[in-house]
Amino acid sequence: MSPKSKKEYLTEVKPRYQKATLRKKSRILDEFCETYSCHRKHAIRTLNKPLVPAYKPYNKRGRKPIYSSKNIETVLKRIWLNANLPCSKNLKAIIPLWLGAYQEEFAPLHDSTVKLLLAISASTIDRILKPLRPRYKKRGLATTKPGTLLRKQIPIKTKQWDESMPGFLETDLVAHCGTAIEGQYANTVDTVDIATGWSEQRAVWGKGEAGVIEQIKDIEASLPFTMLGFDSDNGKEFLNHQLMRHFLNRKFPIQFTRSRAYHKDDNAHIEQKNYTHVRQWLGYDRFDNPLIVEALNELYKSEWRLFHNFFIPSVKLVSKQRVGSKIVKKHDKPKTSYQRILESKHVSKHAKEQLKKTFKGLNPFRLRKAMHLKIKKVFALL
Repeated sequence: MSPKSKKEYLTEVKPRYQKATLRKKSRILDEFCETYSCHRKHAIRTLNKPLVPAYKPYNKRGRKPIYSSKNIETVLKRIWLNANLPCSKNLKAIIPLWLGAYQEEFAPLHDSTVKLLLAISASTIDRILKPLRPRYKKRGLATTKPGTLLRKQIPIKTKQWDESMPGFLETDLVAHCGTAIEGQYANTVDTVDIATGWSEQRAVWGKGEAGVIEQIKDIEASLPFTMLGFDSDNGKEFLNHQLMRHFLNRKFPIQFTRSRAYHKDDNAHIEQKNYTHVRQWLGYDRFDNPLIVEALNELYKSEWRLFHNFFIPSVKLVSKQRVGSKIVKKHDKPKTSYQRILESKHVSKHAKEQLKKTFKGLNPFRLRKAMHLKIKKVFALL
């Protein structure tokens, strides 16, 4: 008999033995000695021991946990889900921005709860959300065709991560083509400012030069700072005479550069935004209905840009150093694009005041609900 089987047998026999009469105890002892192959006196001592509960609570040393409240878990879960499942470090930066809106949207929180949430660490957030993470998951093809005509005229630029002045944008086209690149389908023009992380998205039907330039002009008009540089990959939707004239034939020309062919790392900032700001929300479905472009732009130009730029933080690479065989990277604290713009010396006071007024009238939970409804409309058109 295995030790596990013996333990199960003892658990079943012991209460029966302790409640039995003297004659029945003698029979149980005979049975027990035969099963356990033990001496009768050992059997008597074993069966007379008091019953031990299956779970014996113990007093854990140290202070009592202060984050075990169900209310704190509820608040963290709601903010985490509405912010599209950020990591714990980003969620810690999100909490101070979202708490006021949370109390407006759901219920007022006790001062002690607010104090705990503002002081919570990223590791504590990980422990609280660990059981929840497996239940929630977020929802490709390379479609860039090289534009060889202007490659020699448009200079290559790498190491864009060290830009500190707002206005230098990385741009890419995200194809909503599903599993096949044939035919016409919607694309998203995705841009990000390297210094502040401010991002703008616009939908366009196909990859025509005119449509892409029209959306780039709209993006430029929406930026809270002046565009100084434009960096893209080698796709023909960007490397064309029309876009080149748009940037260079003006009083203050915009620096127009490109990445190296087949080097996605040159555009690491926008490649990351392609995933976090487009794919995580819209997935990899095929958008082959022209009406989707209008529905997407209605979303991109309103709640989408406000939600991501004012309420979703990100980190910036501060330095990287090779130590032996490893590269040690250091990042700053998570901040939203809005916060980085307010800290920038290169953005005008007027622009900052306008952003502050906009921020005061925003509620991230309401923006998230509006986005959810509009995304449903987009998928209803498939």
